[in-house]
Amino acid sequence: MNEHEKVNYIELPAKNLQATKNFFSQVFKWLFQDFGPEYTAFTDQGIDGGFFKSELSSSTNSGAALIVFYSNDLEATLTKVKNANGVIIKPIFPFPGGRRFHFTEPSGNEFAVWSD
Repeated sequence: MNEHEKVNYIELPAKNLQATKNFFSQVFKWLFQDFGPEYTAFTDQGIDGGFFKSELSSSTNSGAALIVFYSNDLEATLTKVKNANGVIIKPIFPFPGGRRFHFTEPSGNEFAVWSD
């Protein structure tokens, strides 16, 4: 549902759209709708969004915002990320409120997963 002046959509770069789609489908069960060869969209994932073809990637090292997933079973999600060719860039560590890890997906975008 669209809400006035609330975050509504997010767009991310992807060097390899197919590899990125495969990763998110395998790990998080996302479904995608393609809009031509250079854009794919996802819905019903907490926020709707899409990936656009780009040689750039999103990383906190370059000042990008960090998108964080929640997991009821952090270790199981970490295993799914690894099995889908994600790269763990920060192993599980504690932080105020829980534990988390950071990973990159096949296009090089950084994400995190946390659990309480």
